Amino acid sequence: MEDPIIQETNQSEIICRNCSAKLKFAPGTTSLKCEYCGAENEIEIKQEAIEEIDFVSFIETEFNKEEKVEVATVRCNACGAETSMKENVVSDMCPFCGNPLVVKEGSTRSLLKPKSLLPFNIDPKKAQGLFQKWIGGLWFAPSGLKKYAQQTEKLTGIYIPYWTYDSNTSTSYSGQRGDNYQTSESYTTTDSSGNAKTETRTVTKVRWTYVSGHVSNSFDDVLVVGSNSLPRKYADELEPWDLDKLLPFDEKFLSGFKTESYQVDVKQGFDYAKVKMDKVIESTIRTDIGGDLQQISSKNTAYNDITFKHILLPLWISAYRYNQKVYRFMINARTGEVQGERPYSWIKITLAVLVGIAIIGGIVWFAKK
Repeated sequence: MEDPIIQETNQSEIICRNCSAKLKFAPGTTSLKCEYCGAENEIEIKQEAIEEIDFVSFIETEFNKEEKVEVATVRCNACGAETSMKENVVSDMCPFCGNPLVVKEGSTRSLLKPKSLLPFNIDPKKAQGLFQKWIGGLWFAPSGLKKYAQQTEKLTGIYIPYWTYDSNTSTSYSGQRGDNYQTSESYTTTDSSGNAKTETRTVTKVRWTYVSGHVSNSFDDVLVVGSNSLPRKYADELEPWDLDKLLPFDEKFLSGFKTESYQVDVKQGFDYAKVKMDKVIESTIRTDIGGDLQQISSKNTAYNDITFKHILLPLWISAYRYNQKVYRFMINARTGEVQGERPYSWIKITLAVLVGIAIIGGIVWFAKK
């Protein structure tokens, strides 16, 4: 018997064609697996091209025409995350910090509908193993942290909103090129008899020359997380993502997972993208200047042919409170890369320092005997 194919749904819950049970997406597949009868309900992948949207045109004329989705979002009072709530769900726990959420404290927002996504590729069991391995490798971690890693239910699968930007840039710059050169200089020293004598030595100096020029760069899929709930530093370190495998958006891939609402809009996102681009542009300018040292006095960048995508990327996340502070851990649910914040046990650090001092003291004591 062939697996049933789920083609369309207007339901808040996706139902098994065999036994009518609720379905959840099975990571690493393209199907929704029934936990009761075992049937794998295949998802029909839409045959659509992943569209790059013109940024300027979208901002000026197309924003109000773009397809929107009405979602109930609840802002966590503890960590500020904005999580989308499913229909008929009146309460939940914040996936970012474990704080209770109540729908009556939320609001309905009209948001741009994502155009594509990467489905979960790593299942909860493997994610938990990666999490435990990462936790186990942390030096000077509190003992309770490793115990926490055993609590599988604390890991939450969530889709995080991202923007990707393409742009061609043209940058004019001015600055200085530094070229090293060697020269000899005389200096006076005193010999063992107390007599002064003159010697020479070779020193390196820099010859600075004014420069100006122009460089061009082409950027493809500069990723910007659309959430303020995750530490941006760690979210960036989850890269790279296999964006060449993006699939057209389909709500069936979201079944069984949470989805966060974007808090950074497309214009704000491009400001973050510029910061990432600027690092590459500066490196290109330094290469163009050449020499041994470079100083950039000014640069002016024009951004052309800007396009973007609104996508969802899958993370396994965990958060807990330790000494009144929230620590977040993230796993790239495509590649298994783990990043996160961590607490330190100052008792362990102090003991390690004391042990180190004792060892050094022992070595010194034995050396004097």
